[in-house]
Amino acid sequence: MKKTLLSLIAMAAMSATALAAEIKPALVYGTGGKFDKSFNEAASVGAERFKKETGIDFRDFEPTSDTQGEQAIRNFASRGFNPVVAVSFAWTSAMEKVAAEFPDTKFAIVDSVVNLKNVRSVVYKEEEGSYLVGLLAGMASKTGKVGFVGGMDIPLIRKFGCGYVQGVKAAKPDAQVFQNMTGTTGAAWNDPVRGGELTKNQIDQGADVVYAAAGATGLGVLQTAADNKKLSIGVDSNQNHLHPGSVLTSMVKRVDLAVYNAFKDTKEDKFTGGIQALGVKEDGVAYALDDNNKALITPEMKAAVEKAKADIIAGTVKVHDYMSNNACNK
Repeated sequence: MKKTLLSLIAMAAMSATALAAEIKPALVYGTGGKFDKSFNEAASVGAERFKKETGIDFRDFEPTSDTQGEQAIRNFASRGFNPVVAVSFAWTSAMEKVAAEFPDTKFAIVDSVVNLKNVRSVVYKEEEGSYLVGLLAGMASKTGKVGFVGGMDIPLIRKFGCGYVQGVKAAKPDAQVFQNMTGTTGAAWNDPVRGGELTKNQIDQGADVVYAAAGATGLGVLQTAADNKKLSIGVDSNQNHLHPGSVLTSMVKRVDLAVYNAFKDTKEDKFTGGIQALGVKEDGVAYALDDNNKALITPEMKAAVEKAKADIIAGTVKVHDYMSNNACNK
């Protein structure tokens, strides 16, 4: 009996090892670099968390052009990696092609929707998180003028800007919001010099708070705001620590959860395809408060933003989604 029990335990251990060996996670970033301290880096954090908790390593790839994304996704799938996670709307068509070619492989894409059974599409209600940081910007502004610097001029980034405007106007109905986009190609995500120039222009017009939704380009926004003794707002990752006392807050977008959950669910055989939409209620987007910015957030500001958060969850405040009709209700 004892021998049989030991045999069963050994078989179970072997089975668990075999299962773990079949999990070969892979991650393809958006253009802009793995260490952009923003969107891509958030994805990396989720993958590293999975590795730390499970001991299972992953492979990743940093595309530098739009063509490299499809090559990387197909290469990982053909080499037996599973799941393959791609973070960027830019890989939508690539994911549609490759996932159809490898129906037994599990895929996940962030910021886009691919309607295939083996693909999990994770999208976010960026407008909700942007509303919260916009409310704080409106309350913090002394000039009544604030700014927004986006990366690539696409509906997704307009969605950030639209929610931000609504939040600013909720705090100061007569506030003025300057908006600029960095460019129309993938290079717009990695141009901090241009981000700084756009920020300086907005500051020269009177903006004293500038929100960056531009990947690595946003680093130039935050730096320029700090250099000019103005406030900035970070995005995707918590960027408060980059310029303590100058970054008012960050609109945190939990890309790390999308990656971590895709890896974890595959390992536990719980992976499902379909669409996951993450907003304030799901803790998919939020404003960041920590030791680096707590002196900038007054008790009145915190009370107001927490009320707005509760109202969004309750449905009494509905933030307009720019992507629903490409218009911004202010």
